[in-house]
Amino acid sequence: MNSVTLRQLRYFEALLRHRHFGRAAEAAAVSQPALSVQIRALEEALGGPLFERGPREVRPTPFGTRVAAEVRGVLRGVEALGALAQAEAGGLTGLRIGVIPTVAPYLLPALVRGLERARPGLDLEIRETVTPRLLEALADGALDTALVALPVSEPALVELPLFREPFVLVRPESEATKPVPDARALARMRLLLLEEGHCFRDQALEFCGQGARMRHGLDGSSLATLVQMVGAGLGVTLIPEMAVAVETRSAPVAVARFADPAPDRTLGLVWRRSSPLGAELRALAPVLRAAAGASAPAGGDALRRSGPVG
Repeated sequence: MNSVTLRQLRYFEALLRHRHFGRAAEAAAVSQPALSVQIRALEEALGGPLFERGPREVRPTPFGTRVAAEVRGVLRGVEALGALAQAEAGGLTGLRIGVIPTVAPYLLPALVRGLERARPGLDLEIRETVTPRLLEALADGALDTALVALPVSEPALVELPLFREPFVLVRPESEATKPVPDARALARMRLLLLEEGHCFRDQALEFCGQGARMRHGLDGSSLATLVQMVGAGLGVTLIPEMAVAVETRSAPVAVARFADPAPDRTLGLVWRRSSPLGAELRALAPVLRAAAGASAPAGGDALRRSGPVG
């Protein structure tokens, strides 16, 4: 068998995750032809096709599925060695952090600035996607940590709560003077939510009740889309407070805060229990809390949001 390289295994993992040569190449920061060449070389080295090539997506062959389990183990081992070396050297030199989409656009600018001040020269890689994919990437060793809504209740992961953040009601500007609905009244309104897969959707439904009147076919892929739909008069929505300043500035909407007990979420870091970087990741908590405080909207409940939890 010809030699197999780590580069080929990383490209294989990217193609397995994205099921598309173009998206996999983008995720791997390489051209599509280069990725294709390396996948072909890996197939030749292993002696069989790893993927079925379709017009819109690729999928692993039965052989590719068996290979995937071994590849993940190899990559986890390589990443563990890197983390061990960092821990032994006495500090983080690189950090691969995942962030959920309802946090990333609003917290990342302050977070990156804070990390640059706290850890000059830190090689930072950021991935934004929904919680299930972040947890997959953590399990596979493709991420060191992730900033998500807690709890995730995965026995293999450590959870470090950081701060609580309230949700606010966004409704058409014409309704600004109406009383703020409670959970029962909100459940009878046309509630616009993020599409399936976003934990924020589940959190909003938990507050409103599973019987909330959701308009079929009008789920949004982002908070920005939801707010614009509200501005068009299609219903109301909930958004996290950190998103208010960014998402409501260009839409004819009104923002209202709920009476206590207001709906909220706890945000925090998660990482593998086996990671040797645990102490280093815990040391990042003040940086993350400071970034949350810096991102608080003017007039918002900054103390509640940025105060430690637990």
